[in-house]
Amino acid sequence: MADEEHQASEGQPSGGQPSEGQPSEEELRAQLEDEIRRVRVEDVILQSVVSILNLSARRIAKDDERDLEQAKIGIDAGSALVDLVKPDAQPQLRQAISELQVLYAKQAGEGPAGGEGGEEEPGGEPPGPERPKGDSGLWTPG
Repeated sequence: MADEEHQASEGQPSGGQPSEGQPSEEELRAQLEDEIRRVRVEDVILQSVVSILNLSARRIAKDDERDLEQAKIGIDAGSALVDLVKPDAQPQLRQAISELQVLYAKQAGEGPAGGEGGEEEPGGEPPGPERPKGDSGLWTPG
């Protein structure tokens, strides 16, 4: 334990006080607690949806990361959560989801079977309505 105290005091003046300009551990904890107190669940959902949609876009657009099943799950998750965020953010999220759905449909159509419904994923299942909950209808082959 003496080593831990010694390591904790390194970079601090000999009185065990933090270096000038750096908050103490207690101050950092208090600041974190204050931030957590102010965080709203809607804000966390919004950040999560944006992250999910960004990851879904990568799973569609990047050849070396393409995973259409993961992209579909991400699009469906974003669609399911969009109503839970603040109303002023919903139109932008819906626009992003629509764009991802179009990209998904283009990539799914270019699968090994070519034409309608093929996927590049092993297993070769078409992107049909395999998950009824939260399905937007876009996944139904035309």
